[in-house]
Amino acid sequence: MKEFNSQKKYSKKIGSVRAAFDRASESYDNYSVLQRIAADRLIESLDQIKIKPTKILDLGSGTGYGAKIFHKRYRNAQIFQVDIAEKMLKTSKKKSPLFFSKDHFICADANKLPFIDKHFDLIFCGSTIQWCNDLDIVFDEVERTLKQDGMFLFSSFGPDSLIELRDCWSYVDDFVHVNAFVDMHDIGDALVRNRLTSPVLNTEKIILTYDDCRQLMYELKYIGANNVNSGRRKTLTGKNRLKKVFEHYETYRENKKLPATYEVIYGHAWKSQDKTNIQSVSLELVKEQLKKTVT
Repeated sequence: MKEFNSQKKYSKKIGSVRAAFDRASESYDNYSVLQRIAADRLIESLDQIKIKPTKILDLGSGTGYGAKIFHKRYRNAQIFQVDIAEKMLKTSKKKSPLFFSKDHFICADANKLPFIDKHFDLIFCGSTIQWCNDLDIVFDEVERTLKQDGMFLFSSFGPDSLIELRDCWSYVDDFVHVNAFVDMHDIGDALVRNRLTSPVLNTEKIILTYDDCRQLMYELKYIGANNVNSGRRKTLTGKNRLKKVFEHYETYRENKKLPATYEVIYGHAWKSQDKTNIQSVSLELVKEQLKKTVT
């Protein structure tokens, strides 16, 4: 087995991510079924949490599906739509002026948010963090821009996503053909490292079905989720390789359909209590004071 730097091989090129979503801006809404399902279920979880945000950041807002739901739920909230792909923002802005006439549309990277500290009551990040290379940088920015007692609500995809397609490509070559995703436990650890407290995470397996493997690949392309890993093949994939992938995928066929499994991760966490004004006293000093009191 070859040895390789896995972090480098599976890192995403930011320019490639931006370009992929720019290209998919017009087709995204027609194919992003899974992303809408995940957003609906994630936002529905707010039914159990009593918050009334006045400033909401939709981080990785895409074509504005999540922002539209928030407008209905929190009618007086100010919403900031942020995405790395400018064409996604333009699509969002032009398709629903009634909802988004007062929204702020900002093209920016999650690694460096253009906002002051303690600015948002709620940061929503639906199906976005899987495109980020360093969760510590992103979560540090989330923590920085959240107000005290602010909430971070997010969804992502876990490593068991597209396992069928990943398996089929493994018969063809050693290149990376399917995007790599971060494990739920690694996400939880990164939240805690960056002072986001009381994290709650859970996963759900969702299986979409297709007539053939080509249909799945087209869908991934049309939502901008095609392979952007650094370890991908630099040359065009030949017809013979694709034929082998299609042949292996047929072994998964059930009830005349081909499955594509997704591991959806849902989570939320909170901005930690500001402790800058809390005085700390060393244990040794307390012991010394007790001795003086006793004597």
